[in-house]
Amino acid sequence: MHKTDGYVVHEGCDHIFFVGFLGAGKSTLARNLGQLFHRSYVDTDRMAERLACKSVCDIFEQDGEEAFREVELRVLARLKQRKSLLVSCGGGIIELPESCALMHEMGSVVFLDGDLDDSLRQIQHPEKRPDLGTVEEAAELYEHRRPLYERAADYVIDIRGKTFEQVAAEAGNLLWEEGLL
Repeated sequence: MHKTDGYVVHEGCDHIFFVGFLGAGKSTLARNLGQLFHRSYVDTDRMAERLACKSVCDIFEQDGEEAFREVELRVLARLKQRKSLLVSCGGGIIELPESCALMHEMGSVVFLDGDLDDSLRQIQHPEKRPDLGTVEEAAELYEHRRPLYERAADYVIDIRGKTFEQVAAEAGNLLWEEGLL
């Protein structure tokens, strides 16, 4: 990264990856920041669906979670060919160390850190979340993944008790100040 006439010019792969539990608002944040800062945004779950030619639910049901994580890894590898993306990641992308390594190789990881109850309230279509399960299973999954998110994160944004507008403003300010947007 260097400055030219007051503008930050990024060199190489400089993606921003948004990670966090299901329902944390990763896709909405990436989309809105993309529009605000004129950067392209992508969603790894949607890209995985296109690559596998089936829905995330179908991949989990027919092929299993391990197969989905491999598709997710291939999706990340394809992002190496692009530049300056805001990337909304599926909730379990941090399950494979290889995925975390790829994200760090290509840019910065932002963890949207919230409570399980908030996440469960935000999920409008739980039937489309194959790894969610029952409330008890979701709690176990949250407890398992939270340290993985923390370990993967370059930046953490606490989303507890905040409106989407507050989270978007905080994320935009942080990333701007860090020279990432």
